[in-house]
Amino acid sequence: MKKDFNEGLLGFLDASPTPFHATENMAGMFQNAGFVRLHETQKWNLKQGQKYFVTRNDSSIIAFTYPKSKNYVMVGTHTDSPNLKLKPSPVIKEHGVVKFGVEPYGGVLLNTWFDRDLSLAGRISHLDSQNIIKDSLVDAKKSIAIIPSLAIHLDREVNEKKSVNAQTDICPILSTNKEFDFESFLKELLMSSGVEDIKELYANELSFYDTQKSSYIGLEDEFIASARLDNLLSCYVGMLSICSVDASVPMLFIASDHEEVGSESASGAGGSFLESTLKRMFGNFEEYTQMVRSSILISADNAHAVHPNFPSKHDANHAPLINKGVVIKLNANQRYASNSKTISRFMNVASSLGEPMQNFVTRSDIGCGSTIGPITASRLGIDTIDIGLPTYAMHSIRELCGSDDAYSLYKIILGFSE
Repeated sequence: MKKDFNEGLLGFLDASPTPFHATENMAGMFQNAGFVRLHETQKWNLKQGQKYFVTRNDSSIIAFTYPKSKNYVMVGTHTDSPNLKLKPSPVIKEHGVVKFGVEPYGGVLLNTWFDRDLSLAGRISHLDSQNIIKDSLVDAKKSIAIIPSLAIHLDREVNEKKSVNAQTDICPILSTNKEFDFESFLKELLMSSGVEDIKELYANELSFYDTQKSSYIGLEDEFIASARLDNLLSCYVGMLSICSVDASVPMLFIASDHEEVGSESASGAGGSFLESTLKRMFGNFEEYTQMVRSSILISADNAHAVHPNFPSKHDANHAPLINKGVVIKLNANQRYASNSKTISRFMNVASSLGEPMQNFVTRSDIGCGSTIGPITASRLGIDTIDIGLPTYAMHSIRELCGSDDAYSLYKIILGFSE
C-alpha cells in the first residue's frame, strides 16, 4: 500500500509544475472520486450525504463531505512553492543570447537554480474569436532554458563567498536567435496545450521549473527527491485522505495559494475562501459556530529535518529525523497554532495507530517561520495544530523527504474519522 501511495505521489509531483496545475490535478482526482463540482458564482443546493469541491482563481481548492454534522476534521495545505516567475515584459536580448527577466517568488534558495534544465508553465489569459476572455493552462514540458554558472576561473572566491543578485544573475537563457518574438512564443505555448482560438493575448502568470522528474533516492529508496515537496507533499496526503473516507464522515480539505508570500490574497489563507465556503455549508450562524468550535484544523506543511551536516542549526532536543514520523510544530510566540489541547488530540489518534511522532521547536536564537495555521485559526476561531513532514533542503529547486513519513500522516488523518 505504501509503495502505491508513493508512486501516486511521484506522479502528482511531476504533473503539477505550478499551483494552477496542482489545483487542476486535484480537481480531476475529486471528480473521479465522485465529488460534485461547485462554482462560487452560482447558487449552491447542497444535499446531505454528498461530496463537493470548489476552486478559486484556479490555484486554490476546497473539497468537503456533507453529512451536515459537527466535529469536522479539516486538513489545510498550500499549493504554491518558491520559484522564478516571469516578468510581464521579460525579453532581454544582449551578448548574443535571448534571456528572460524573472522575479523570485517566495523565499527561493537561489543558488540551487544554476545549471538546471528549466521549463516554463502557468496560465495565460487571452481573447477568443467570440470576444470572450479565456484562461488557459500551459506547460512547455521540454527543457527550454538554463541559468549557467560563472566559471570558477572568473570568480576564484566563489567557494568561499557567493552571493546571488536577483536582478542580474538569474536570468534564464533561452536562445541565440535574435529574431525571437515573445508573443509568438506565447501563442505556440497555447497551441501546444490545445488552444487554437487566439484573437489577442492579454496577461500571463508563468513560472520556471526544473524538468528533472521526482525519484527515489537511497540504497533502500529511503528518500524521495523532487521539486515542490513544500507543499505538494501535504496536498497529496490531504487530497488522498478525503478521497478515502465515506461521505458520512465530516471532513474538509483546503489547499490555498500564496502561503510562500504571506497568504494575504483572495485565494490565500488570509482571504475569505474557507470562511465563505463554511458559511454556505452552514447557513444558520448558530450551526456554523457550533461546527467551527467542535472541529479541528490540521495545518499540514513541511518541517525542517535536522541536517546531518549542520546539526547546530537545530535545538538538539527538537531536531526531527527523516522517516521517524510526523512532526508537531510548536512556537511560544504563536508562529505555529499548536497548543496542548490540539496536540493531545493528535497524539491520541497517532498513538492508537502506533504511528511515530516528533516535535520541532526552532532554536531560540533563530527566527521561526509560520504557516497557514495561525492565519486560519485567527480568522475562523478553529482549534488548530501545525504539523509537518521532515524535509531537507526546503525551498531548494530539489527538496528531499522520507519515503515513510507521508504515508504515516495519511493513516493518522484517516484515524481521526474512525
